Amino acid sequence: MIRSSNRPALLTAGAGVAALLALTACSDSDSGSAGGADPDAASGELSGEVTVFAAASLTESFEKLGAQFERDHPGTKVTFSFGGSDALAASITGGAPADVFASASPTTMEIVADAGAAEGTPATFVRNQLEIATLPGNPDGIASLKDLTDSDLKVVLCDETVPCGSAAQKALDAGGLKLTPVSYEEDVKSALNKVVLKEADAAVVYRTDVRAAGDTVESVDFPESADAINDYPITLLKEAPNAAAAEAFVELVQSAEGQKVLTEAGFLKP
Repeated sequence: MIRSSNRPALLTAGAGVAALLALTACSDSDSGSAGGADPDAASGELSGEVTVFAAASLTESFEKLGAQFERDHPGTKVTFSFGGSDALAASITGGAPADVFASASPTTMEIVADAGAAEGTPATFVRNQLEIATLPGNPDGIASLKDLTDSDLKVVLCDETVPCGSAAQKALDAGGLKLTPVSYEEDVKSALNKVVLKEADAAVVYRTDVRAAGDTVESVDFPESADAINDYPITLLKEAPNAAAAEAFVELVQSAEGQKVLTEAGFLKP
């Protein structure tokens, strides 16, 4: 009798539990389909790849910051594309998928912003100044920008379409100087490598690149460089495939920690 009297109650309870489980499953299914909820996003954890297009002169500093970002956010991967800012801007406006753009001048950043590809207003995060890179020991005794006009010297400049080339031309104009280089290079690293490989006697490049090259080149300061300091803006891109992680990378670059890495590399504060 006891068994028969309890059976209806047990069946009723079982049915209730089954109904509750069914409702819960439906609720989970609805929340998963609505908005495509991501477990990592829900927990606030960053994951996935972040693609950063950055000026060639940022190579060493950004690689350090990329490694730091990956340590701080396990499950993320920062992929860089370094090059001339003009070429990078053209790639972005042409539809190349990227999350972040860091340019070596406001002019090339404007190309991206005017195309509607920048998310918000780009912010200047560092500045950079030119130096002359010579062969180790400076065997030609180069002491000024004017010395580079010597026709016996093989001098390399960046192409005027890229920020380091535009800055070099500003410096030459400030000094009232004319210079015919043996070649124009597509970015600052290419110009510097001509000296590193001893294919040129000197190149006008950024001080950060001279510092990164160590004892493979010698540095020479020149006063006209003060008239050609470049601002470096950075922005999150509007079509960023991984916007959350991209925003966090931009924040790292602008943070005190990021600024320390950049200033140690020779960049100037904005």
